Amino acid sequence: MAVRRVVGVTEFGGPEALEVHRVAQVDPAPSDVVVAVRAAAVNPTDTGLRSGKYGDFDWDPPYVPGMDAAGRVVAIGADVDGLSIGDEVMAAVAPARPAGGAYTDLLTVPAAQVIAIPDGASVEEAATLPMNGITAKIALDALDLAEGETFAVLGAAGQLGSLAIPLAKNRGLRVVADAAPEDADLVRSFGADEVVARGDDVGAAVQSATDGGADGVLNASLQDDQALAAVRAGGGIAAVRAFDATPGDDVEVHRISVFDHLDDRAALEELRTLADSGDIQLRVAGTHAPEEAAEAHRRLAEGGVRGRLLILF
Repeated sequence: MAVRRVVGVTEFGGPEALEVHRVAQVDPAPSDVVVAVRAAAVNPTDTGLRSGKYGDFDWDPPYVPGMDAAGRVVAIGADVDGLSIGDEVMAAVAPARPAGGAYTDLLTVPAAQVIAIPDGASVEEAATLPMNGITAKIALDALDLAEGETFAVLGAAGQLGSLAIPLAKNRGLRVVADAAPEDADLVRSFGADEVVARGDDVGAAVQSATDGGADGVLNASLQDDQALAAVRAGGGIAAVRAFDATPGDDVEVHRISVFDHLDDRAALEELRTLADSGDIQLRVAGTHAPEEAAEAHRRLAEGGVRGRLLILF
């Protein structure tokens, strides 16, 4: 029986629950490809799965986190077009399935969730892009802003913000983003038109910079009240986590969930095109062996990571 290595948990818990396991390889369906994974990115959603935040599953452990992978195609289902064995690819992965997520050396995944890596990018860099990039794209789609309108990003120095800003600029939006002083130049390098100080007064700072509030706000931080303060009457907020503040009737809150959009080919194509041109920065914050996955989760929990930590197989 063919086997693969995974990093997962048999019982939900802290970072120390992550261990390397050997499990049966998953044969591809006609619409699947198999990727020999070089790099899997470490995202906040991974820590949620590890800790049991998303509840119990109806299949046996180990439960394998991971939503971003990149590597080389080693097998292709009979119905797959446009990919060949040997292609270097990146993939957006759904971890809540019996096959598990991206923390594996052999990943079987629907071909619709796989695309060639950007020109000039390393496989490691490409692993930082798919899931957060798709999240940024569907957030912008939900806000549906017109060219020339203002888009504010709270939590702009993080991975999601770094991708949302160039996507917004590509749509002709004016971008106002927040940053701590030490991150201001970094956020400007993403393409933000104006950077305001993050913190308890960021909503007022965005209002001032946008002459009354942004047309749309991406709340990539945990500042729900500040997101409400930053948006104009009639505007919208894209929230990637539960939104605890209560908006008035004149503000629409869009709950963004990437799980239903992992096969969004238009998003993957847009992301790859922007990365090809250098408009998107692909940032690797550090790398860990599979046996060091717990340390990667601890580093993420400490905060301040700029880019994505990777598990390398």
